[in-house]
Amino acid sequence: MAEETKFKCLRCMSEFRLPYRHGVTEERTCPNCSSNSVRRVKEDKK
Repeated sequence: MAEETKFKCLRCMSEFRLPYRHGVTEERTCPNCSSNSVRRVKEDKK
């Protein structure tokens, strides 16, 4: 099951949330600038 996870674009520095499933490699693009330099942001569990 996919859960919403925060991602950050390394090109335009925008942050956004996308579905993410652990262990599944998937190319993502930034909704703001269409770059594929997108990385997952590790969030602290509360």
